Amino acid sequence: MPATVHLKPAKCKSLRRLHPWVFSGAIAKVKGQPEAGDTVSVHSAEGDWLGYAAWSPHSQIRARIWSFQQSDVIDARFFYQRIRAAVELRASLAIDSNAWRVVAAEADELPGITIDKYDNWLVCQLLSAGAERWRDAIVAALRALFPECSIYERSDVDVRQKEGLTSVTQVLYAANNELPPEVLWINENGIALGVDIQHGHKTGYYLDQRDSRHAMLRYCKGKRVLNAFSYTGGFGLFAAQAGATEVVNLDVSAPALTQAAQNHLRNGFAEEQQSNLQLDVFQALRDFHHTGERFDVIILDPPKFVDSKANLMSACRGYKDINRMACKLLNPGGTLLTFSCSGLLSGELFQKVVADACLDAKRPLHIIERLFQAADHPVRTNFPESLYLKGLVLRG
Repeated sequence: MPATVHLKPAKCKSLRRLHPWVFSGAIAKVKGQPEAGDTVSVHSAEGDWLGYAAWSPHSQIRARIWSFQQSDVIDARFFYQRIRAAVELRASLAIDSNAWRVVAAEADELPGITIDKYDNWLVCQLLSAGAERWRDAIVAALRALFPECSIYERSDVDVRQKEGLTSVTQVLYAANNELPPEVLWINENGIALGVDIQHGHKTGYYLDQRDSRHAMLRYCKGKRVLNAFSYTGGFGLFAAQAGATEVVNLDVSAPALTQAAQNHLRNGFAEEQQSNLQLDVFQALRDFHHTGERFDVIILDPPKFVDSKANLMSACRGYKDINRMACKLLNPGGTLLTFSCSGLLSGELFQKVVADACLDAKRPLHIIERLFQAADHPVRTNFPESLYLKGLVLRG
């Protein structure tokens, strides 16, 4: 029998609404001695069974619900069925790419588990104690569902420290004894992209921006484009495909810009159509303003600024700063595509921050389109936190 977790009175409302997190402050007592990753049975203060969860003794999120069905058994077959359901959902989507998200953690009822597919490689991030506990079952399920694929683990994210876990990167399964390539080429909506699954950001690339990158085709023909926080140049590639006269990729990472240049040439675009500047974006935007640089289209796709509620306001200042400077660099009639991937920053607050930035820059703009994460990063209705990526397309 699993250990049992009993909640304090009036602390089960979110679980009854099928939200999968149990915070430490909601727990009254624990019967048994569960170890990290063990399955526990969660009960209300009145004794009602609420769900099976993975126990995380070092985290503020003390338990993450695997299942709200009491008839379920949390075993290897359970993980196979959940991953298969996630795969079937993606199979119903029209994804024009050989790279896509297979499992999106809580959005697929698999807390702490992220799996991306890049051609013939699956890249896993196991970010919770429960995910760590069931690593072997996850690998077995992936081998059964994707027998042609090798599997690499990129559990090298800081959040694992909150779970009492160390950083891990390793080959979990090598089909035909192959090793991860230094650059793995994928195809996205007809564009070739080189991905470093061993050292690149996240699992190697930002698959959640697929639809937004494709949107560049609508805005960039005949335009001068600034792609800020460019990473390996994904937005810039689609700008070039649309017929941009010039694409300027701006990023602090030299390796990322080297890959951006290779991506540009791999797709047959003219070398002079693109330039890559290794600069701090915050300072570069100011320098561009002072030197009179102007652009027809600007993309702001920064990394996550918000790690906790404690730094939400300071992050808002950062978002406001870059958007204010971008407004000043935008030619009359130009287009600004601005994004936030900070889940703790709501869409409403993000729009207010951008509006304040436009006001300070004395450049009121029109919102003409809203952009979100691609469909293989679904939003589960009982887990609103799964809607984390928001974008605004502004013109004026």
